[in-house]
Amino acid sequence: MAESILIVDDEEIIRESLSFVLAKEGYRVQDAANGRLALEKVREQAFDLVITDLEMPEMKGIELLEQVTLHSPETMVVIITAYGSIDTAIAALRKGAVDYILKPVEFDELIVKISRLLASRRLTVENKLLRGELHRQYNFDQMIGQSPAMQRVFETIKKVASTDGTVLINGKSGTGKELVARAIHFSSRRSTRPFIAVNCGAVVENLFESELFGHRRGAFTGATMDKEGFFKAADGGTIFLDEVSEIPFHLQVKLLRAIELKEITPVGMSMPLTVDVRIIASTNKNLQKEVEAGRYREDLFYRLNIVEINLPSLTERVDDIPLLVQHFVAKYAREMTKDVHGVDTDVMKCLIGHAWKGEIRELENIIERAVIFAEGSIITKKELPAFFDQRTDAIYSFDARRSMKEAVDDFERQYIGHVLRTNQFNKELTAKALKISLSSLYRKLEELNIPSQG
Repeated sequence: MAESILIVDDEEIIRESLSFVLAKEGYRVQDAANGRLALEKVREQAFDLVITDLEMPEMKGIELLEQVTLHSPETMVVIITAYGSIDTAIAALRKGAVDYILKPVEFDELIVKISRLLASRRLTVENKLLRGELHRQYNFDQMIGQSPAMQRVFETIKKVASTDGTVLINGKSGTGKELVARAIHFSSRRSTRPFIAVNCGAVVENLFESELFGHRRGAFTGATMDKEGFFKAADGGTIFLDEVSEIPFHLQVKLLRAIELKEITPVGMSMPLTVDVRIIASTNKNLQKEVEAGRYREDLFYRLNIVEINLPSLTERVDDIPLLVQHFVAKYAREMTKDVHGVDTDVMKCLIGHAWKGEIRELENIIERAVIFAEGSIITKKELPAFFDQRTDAIYSFDARRSMKEAVDDFERQYIGHVLRTNQFNKELTAKALKISLSSLYRKLEELNIPSQG
């Protein structure tokens, strides 16, 4: 839709000529003979731009500027002034006007100036909408999970988001570590600043320092121009170092310096640069064991591990699978504009019983594929991949009269009991086979009333 402009001037000839010229350019134009009438219009509807004379009866242009800024802060105001009133125009700029136009008005200059101002406003509005969408998309309230394990994660995100503390996210590949990092960033005071994600495992080792900290032209062969690096690009915001265990040992001390002193030294420079960056790191390795093996600096590990978030695997949050399935079905049905609403009970049984080696990422990929091949509104077994493990049928059967929570609890009760018996009721072996902690196993035994002895 074309932008709306309000012309305010007590001289009719100026109002009519400006309205005619701007209407020909495709703008929606209204006019007002004085500031009081203009303010009434501003209160009744939103304008993208107000062009107003300074000297008018009933309400001066400066007062109108102040009132427009108060009632409609996103409306831009341009002042029309005579050459001898430049000082007044400058005062108007200090009060919030975006520009001024000298009398007599040059129409070509006016059109260029208005076009530039409105293009800038469109970009500002689009950026605000994008930031709003990012806030909505990555707000942790939108993350999927009702299991106790995920609720603990959400509570930690709430507490840590309001601080600048360094965070280390532990979890297997595919558990959603970057999603958690983004949730922390977009729930923090840095949310309007950059979020830079760096996959440390994908950076070529001999370019690692340059990629992180930047370089100056001529610093090495191939450095034909200056490069600012990821840390400088994230200045004021957050840098997410994914798979931080892959950072070469000889560069770990430089990362430690960047964290502790908030300084980086680009390759080819002798003087450090100050950066204001929050660090969030992730790993799918046990960094404590990497330290013990001599592959990771102990001081860097402790500096990264100020706040630790451990993401559970899908095995530890089986009761979240139905919620995740419904979320991914809705997501891909919307993207593909297909009338798919969910999965049938046989499919849900297969999904709940599957060994998710690829974690949530694997589940999402399977649902995306199923939506692609779905012929009806409900996904059936024939839409699952041929390699999909469906052997859980022998362990569990569904009763459609029960709620989803009851079905999931019953499955967990039977499956954990089955693994317990297989391991002759040895709790440690059972927890290891289920890929959950021993404390999680004991909690499940108590919650689900599972016999712990034969």
